[in-house]
Amino acid sequence: MDTPYLRETANPNLETPIFIQGLPGFGNVGKITAQLLIKYTDAKPFAQLYSPTFPDYVIVNSKGTCRLPHYAFYSTTIDDTNFVIMTGETQPSFDDVLAQYAVCGEIVNYVKTLNCQFLITIGGVPLTEDKAQIYVAATSKKLAEDFTSKGAAVYSRGRIVGGTGLTLALAKEQGLRGVCLLGATTGFKTDKNAGSLAFKFLMKALGKEIKEALPETL
Repeated sequence: MDTPYLRETANPNLETPIFIQGLPGFGNVGKITAQLLIKYTDAKPFAQLYSPTFPDYVIVNSKGTCRLPHYAFYSTTIDDTNFVIMTGETQPSFDDVLAQYAVCGEIVNYVKTLNCQFLITIGGVPLTEDKAQIYVAATSKKLAEDFTSKGAAVYSRGRIVGGTGLTLALAKEQGLRGVCLLGATTGFKTDKNAGSLAFKFLMKALGKEIKEALPETL
C-alpha cells in the first residue's frame, strides 16, 4: 500500500446525503461529536479509508485482535435526510502536507461519488480563555451568516490546521458547499464538554435540538 485506498463493506441506500467529518485533534472535539452522532442515530458502518501516511501502530481490542488505523464511514438518517459520518483514531502528521492533501482529497472524491453536495467538518480550536463557544468558517459568506444566526461566532483567526479545514477547502474547489464548526477548547487534552457542546449545536443546526443526557463516548 503506497497510496490511500477505500474498502466498502456495505452499500447503503443514500440520496444526496450530508457529509459530516469529525476527526481527532485539538480537544478531540471533532471525534467526540462524530461518536455522539453515530451513537445517537444508530449509524451503520459501510466503508473504511486506509493510508500509509497514518502512524505506524495498530489498534488492539480487548480480545487481543489488531487492525490498521483507518477512517470509518457510517450511514444514518435523521428526519428523512441521509447522512454520511466519518471519524477515526488518527490523522496524518500536520507537518506532512502531501499526506494531508492526499487523504483529504481521497475523502472529497469519495463523498462526491455518494452524491454528497454539502459538508460539515468539525474540530477544536485552542483558546487561552475558558469560553464555551462554537465558531464557524464556511465556503461562502451566506453560509457563515446562516450558522451565526443559529448561535455560532465567525472564526476569523486565520488558519484551521489538518483535515478539519483542508477537507472543506478541497471540497469547495470541486464545487461543494459546506461549513467547518470549531469548538473552543484549551488544548490537546480530550475535552468532553467542548465535544458535547459541538454535538448539541450541530443537532440544533440540523433542526433537532438535544435536551436529554448524552451517551458516554470515551
